[in-house]
Amino acid sequence: MPPIRSVALRLSAAVLPALMTCVSALAQPSSTSIEKLVSDGWEVAGYVSAWENRSLVLFRHKEHKYLVQCSVLIDVLRNPRIVTYCYDLK
Repeated sequence: MPPIRSVALRLSAAVLPALMTCVSALAQPSSTSIEKLVSDGWEVAGYVSAWENRSLVLFRHKEHKYLVQCSVLIDVLRNPRIVTYCYDLK
């Protein structure tokens, strides 16, 4: 049986590149905005106020088979005060 340290090193070598790819993808700002979605023909399919200062808005489009969800954070102590993050739900 190989030593635990050897197994841990091999496992980290296999997982680390995938983890770095995910982190870099999350670090990139979203180019999709609610204004762009609405101007491109997306319609609001649902809305929920998730927390005191955060809301989730769900969008649908007639020509697409997936939805887009936008998380909206409103915080007067931040700059910018409104932070929006949109992503596809496929």
